[in-house]
Amino acid sequence: MTWASGEAVGVLAFLLPGFVAAAVFYSLTSYPKPGALDRVAQALIFTVVAQAITAAIPTNDVRHIEPLLPIAVSILLAIAVAYTVNKDIVHDMFRRLGVTKETSYPSEWYSAFSRHHGCYVVLHLEGERRLYGWPEEWPGRPDEGHFRIADAEWLVDDERRPAEGVSAVLIPASTVEMVEFLQASEDTEHG
Repeated sequence: MTWASGEAVGVLAFLLPGFVAAAVFYSLTSYPKPGALDRVAQALIFTVVAQAITAAIPTNDVRHIEPLLPIAVSILLAIAVAYTVNKDIVHDMFRRLGVTKETSYPSEWYSAFSRHHGCYVVLHLEGERRLYGWPEEWPGRPDEGHFRIADAEWLVDDERRPAEGVSAVLIPASTVEMVEFLQASEDTEHG
């Protein structure tokens, strides 16, 4: 039994960087966490890459931190992958080459907000109400979460009525029927 438990600890120590990397990746992106089997598969992929990078690093002068090196490498790897995904870098390159029309974003909703970052929005709400403002935060999905809108103004008969004394408005995404992204111009740029 001692051999089996020793082997299990060794296997877990080998796999730990991949699970750490997967946890870091999902905490830095809007991707929904997959099921258990998919998480294990992703952790294995992160493990292989992190362990390969770790093996390529000369450790002659850093033997005292060698046990922590795979974890550090996996965290940096996850940050790099999250950055690449959040900036749509790989898919953008393939779109330019005509290979795909897809993005790296988890949904069209998320893609639209990422592509129109820096624009004011008009939220069309239930009951034909419209709210104009600067989106400080928005949900990752259209069916859950909230919008936080700064510089909020209600649009009534195409006239803007400021929400006096209000620094921001929190709107449930479930009440939003449509979102308009407005062209950025000098008089609408957010300070």
